[in-house]
Amino acid sequence: MGDKVSDDCRFNTRLLHSRASKGYGQREILPPIAQVTAFQYENMEELEKVFAHKSMGYAYTRIGNPTMSAFEQKINEMEGGAGAICCSSGMSAISAALLAVCNSGDEIITGSGLYGGTIDLFHDLEKLGIHTIFTENMTAGNIKSLITDKTKVIFGELISNPAQKVLDIPEVSKVAHEAGIPLFVDSTTATPFIARPLELGADVVIHSTSKYINGGGNSIGGIIVDGGKFAWDFEKHEALKEFKKYSKLAFSVRLRTDLWENLGCCMAPFNAYLSFIGLDTLGLRMERICRNADALAKALDKIPDIKVNYLTLPSHPYHEYVEKELGGLGGGILNFRAGSKERAFKIINLLKYALIASNIGDLRTLVIHPASTLYIRSTEGEMEAAGVYADTIRVSVGIEDSDDLIRDFTNAIEESIRGTVL
Repeated sequence: MGDKVSDDCRFNTRLLHSRASKGYGQREILPPIAQVTAFQYENMEELEKVFAHKSMGYAYTRIGNPTMSAFEQKINEMEGGAGAICCSSGMSAISAALLAVCNSGDEIITGSGLYGGTIDLFHDLEKLGIHTIFTENMTAGNIKSLITDKTKVIFGELISNPAQKVLDIPEVSKVAHEAGIPLFVDSTTATPFIARPLELGADVVIHSTSKYINGGGNSIGGIIVDGGKFAWDFEKHEALKEFKKYSKLAFSVRLRTDLWENLGCCMAPFNAYLSFIGLDTLGLRMERICRNADALAKALDKIPDIKVNYLTLPSHPYHEYVEKELGGLGGGILNFRAGSKERAFKIINLLKYALIASNIGDLRTLVIHPASTLYIRSTEGEMEAAGVYADTIRVSVGIEDSDDLIRDFTNAIEESIRGTVL
């Protein structure tokens, strides 16, 4: 079957009819689940070539699997990358990506308002001699002043969770590239539906696929997409020196054949399949989620004693980036301050439709008190930098009817004061 998909087709059409969604052995419309540990060969000579990377093929699922490959190819095509590698979780994806370019003594520059688990990871990297320099605001000027000879990567979240800060990728990437440093972007909360960081100037994109990409809350995973355009200086990035012959693909090759393989952080084949089929509806879900989040944020913003943090509100400090980088969309996460921890807990407990859960990106609306959960190991300063306070409620908006969500949250907020449900 020939490739009939036009290069200029729109998002949902590309998702369903991408080149990565074709060519399965028995003409299946979805990739088969290769739920196996190992793959057999007719003779030892064939297997030797596969292990030596001289022949295409699969040997052992930890180092490659056709179901995983189908998912990787689809994400890679949607992000416009040169290659993708799926991992067992979003955190394993971030860990593998950073360890691929950093040695002991190297430095990473990042923002202080990151997801709590990522902050914890940077503290763990300190024990390996990899130091992280945090800046409160990831502006080009702030980053430029922090770059040293030891800086090996700049890492940022496109839309930070839950702080709702937006990374100015074009400006930050310009500063990074002038210094010979790659820009790695966690785009989990944006997804390729809202923005494609590689087109904006990023060099590597990372997702926790457990969130919006999967969408159903049924499998953990992560993925790394290499843009394949960064000109690596192998004297500066000594971690990649052994892979110099691969030039701009040195990062991907080291990940695939060395670090990722040895760490054993592969995605399970069944999780890859669930994530593949979840990805098919990403555009439909994100369109609805963003519309619901915008409506809920505007409704809550009218309540006098509630302080709402959402990008599409005109008063938001990063509002200009909604059009500049995010295609007019604010994403699916909003948070608001309730006035006290006690009232925040009461509001959460009074909600009928929002589930109390620690994930984001589900079909269902999820709610959590981040200070007592996701940031329980963070300092007060780290929490404030992430927009987390004792009275903060984080909401991951789902695809329910927006009128029902607005009524549910409004009733819970009013009941938390008056004691009577409308």
